[in-house]
Amino acid sequence: MATAAKTQQRPQLLQAAISAMSQPDIREKLIFTFALLVIFRFTANLPVPGINPLAVDQLFRSSTVLGFLNVFSGGALQNMSVAAMGVYPYITSSIVMQLMVPIVPTLQALSKEGEQGRKQINIYTHWMTVPMAFVQGYGQLILVQSQGGITGIELTGPNALPTLSAIITMTGGTMFLVWIGELISEKGIGNGISVLIFAGIIAGLPQFVAGRLYTGTGEGVTTTFLLGAMMVMLVAYIVFFQEAQRKIPVQYSRSVFRSGRMYRQSGQTHIPLKVNTTGMIPLIFAFSIIIFPAYMGQIMATSSNNFVADVGDFLQTAFNPANAGYWGFVFFTVIIFTFFYTMVVFQQQNLAENLQRQGGFIPGIRPGRPTEQYINRVLIRITWGGAFFLGSVAVAPFVFSNLVGASSLGGSGASTAFGITSTGLIIVVGVVLDTLRQIEAQLLMRQYEGFIR
Repeated sequence: MATAAKTQQRPQLLQAAISAMSQPDIREKLIFTFALLVIFRFTANLPVPGINPLAVDQLFRSSTVLGFLNVFSGGALQNMSVAAMGVYPYITSSIVMQLMVPIVPTLQALSKEGEQGRKQINIYTHWMTVPMAFVQGYGQLILVQSQGGITGIELTGPNALPTLSAIITMTGGTMFLVWIGELISEKGIGNGISVLIFAGIIAGLPQFVAGRLYTGTGEGVTTTFLLGAMMVMLVAYIVFFQEAQRKIPVQYSRSVFRSGRMYRQSGQTHIPLKVNTTGMIPLIFAFSIIIFPAYMGQIMATSSNNFVADVGDFLQTAFNPANAGYWGFVFFTVIIFTFFYTMVVFQQQNLAENLQRQGGFIPGIRPGRPTEQYINRVLIRITWGGAFFLGSVAVAPFVFSNLVGASSLGGSGASTAFGITSTGLIIVVGVVLDTLRQIEAQLLMRQYEGFIR
């Protein structure tokens, strides 16, 4: 009785965590996942051969563009480690493959072959990751060299072999992380690739918070707590929109012949259309494009030609994260990419065609073309909400940092006022929710009460 009363007094989330750890198989999965994350963080601190860590560290403290990329990589890029690229070449390869499926007839046919077709597409994605990692690794080294962090990066002459060694090492590190991610998905808890991205993003948060609190000034401590409170509100805002969905009612009516007789089967369900269907992909697209002009501006500003140097100064000013115009451009770019990617994803699903094939229909809507038009109308309406949600999350760090005072930002700039980018925050929230759902599913199979309503 005393044990039962004590169990009821515990918070639901804490009790669910204790229940999960009390199950041997779930405990093994959690420990296995944690062990692989430790290996990942160890790999993220192994430097690439021939790199001067002190020079690179000083460069990342002074460059806005590199500082943004470093926060997104969990500090691995600043260390120029073998895991500097993380699993992002694999993510890029997955996005490219997803966009190619409706265009290439062979891939489109594979996508309709069920599980076997998806496995084959996944194999193609892995093969595409290798050249993408090679190109991205070389691009990162060139980017750091252009800012004066390292020297001797070239694919010709006496520096070719050391350069190839560094690129191959970084590519090998990426494929190693992809393998670890798949091990987590197979034998651990959560989606492995997402869990690795999550771990990389939050790895720098303790150091960021400690650095702000260690300033010894009342202003630094106060603004840190204000930003923390605003971050909690932003997380609640993200969870609300991540879970929001529009349910379209669907009825099934199918005739089945058995022993010469016709039986009618019917049932009712719904199609859940999420307000934010695309997740963080539009934010990645938008920031990837917007970083490029600032990078070009830094290169052009050093030119001996006055006109080119002036253009470089203009680009640096216009695409400076401390500039309100920059964040306005980010907001509208995110909205455009949200609509674009949502339409691409739903065109591949063929909801109207699948409903008609399975004997389902939306009450009051004729099957076929009218059903497709109705779903598209509903999708466009709710996508406006998802687009403005992503756009507002993208500019939230800038707005909040100006509310608490720009002087408190230090050298990181408004884009990383929380020590984490808006894209990273959405990834963190999404991964936590997905992992909690998987733990809840494991508990429900053992008749434990879950903690997600």
